[in-house]
Amino acid sequence: MRLALFSLALVTLAACDDTEWVSAGDAWVAPPSNLSYTVEPSGTPGAPTGVLLLWDFDSDPDLAVWHVYSRGTPSESYGLRGSTTSNSFHDEGQPHLQYYVTAEDLGGLETTPSNVVTVDERLALPAPATLASTTLNGAVALTWSDNAYLSNPGSFRNYRIYSTSYDLDRDLCGTTWFLEGSTVAPEFVVGEMTNGLSRCFGVSAVSLEGWESLWSPLGEDTPRPDTRNVVLYARQVQDAGSGFRFWHDLNNNLQAEPSELGLVLNGSSTQNDFTVERNGTGTLWLTPLRSGTRVQVYGTAPVGDLTDIDQAPAIGYSTAGVEAKPGWGYVFETDGGDGFSRYGAGRVTHVGQTLLILDWSFQTDFGNVELIRAP
Repeated sequence: MRLALFSLALVTLAACDDTEWVSAGDAWVAPPSNLSYTVEPSGTPGAPTGVLLLWDFDSDPDLAVWHVYSRGTPSESYGLRGSTTSNSFHDEGQPHLQYYVTAEDLGGLETTPSNVVTVDERLALPAPATLASTTLNGAVALTWSDNAYLSNPGSFRNYRIYSTSYDLDRDLCGTTWFLEGSTVAPEFVVGEMTNGLSRCFGVSAVSLEGWESLWSPLGEDTPRPDTRNVVLYARQVQDAGSGFRFWHDLNNNLQAEPSELGLVLNGSSTQNDFTVERNGTGTLWLTPLRSGTRVQVYGTAPVGDLTDIDQAPAIGYSTAGVEAKPGWGYVFETDGGDGFSRYGAGRVTHVGQTLLILDWSFQTDFGNVELIRAP
């Protein structure tokens, strides 16, 4: 009798549509509904690490198991991919092209198929068109164009941020990439970085289905130390605290340690990169002192923040002093003691009669002009 019922069910399955139920004695089970998929991004566009299938849960006590079928091309026949008692199925590796799911009741009868899903990589979003970064102290702030989201807001899931090593001398990114994180906003801060160690970055966009776009243009950056609101006195008023040294390699190991950076010294010390001098008219000047230190005013107008001083200029430095003006930026070229120049920046936030207040940054990576990285 069971054989006869099974034969009858097969005939019914072939003839019914995908909403019909199949009878097994007194038990009835429904075909799975609302099958959907999400591919798992790998970092390589068009090559996900797997696919996760999901469909509506059915609490029918007569339901025994779900079966998942797939095929690799439209011309192939469907084959059994696996079975599960959960209303989800993870297919590891490169996904097949199409999937559907059936349900089996306690009597061993199988329903008609669910809806078919096609794992279509054409649903991938466009790559972020630009990538820019701002150098921070022990971190890098990344921003990029939001064109992937704007192209199709209803299909957007998030952005993924990747990084690898960067060789400044050869201008080459490394080959081993790491996922830094994901975000729905076109901005991300990569933290816990080592000052003076360069990294290369790329960003991709991920659709709701999990398809990963091509990457944005690659960009590199090198975090560097900085400090806000350093008070420096005019040397003619007070010798103590009137000199500044960006980096003094006290241990002679060419490694910039925190205790060696941003040193406020007596103005009479020959170790200063510069001193604050007050001239006969009462104005304050930043005057290079140590051999190998030169300075220039950054740009032709005040800067809004220290991070607006993006790259150290290649030329234009002088050993002559420059007038300290509130809001203006300054770039210093200094001798690192190893035959290579290192660059520091300062932004004056206040100028009084006897003192000024300075924000500063310094790039510990020798020869690296990045104070922040411009687009």
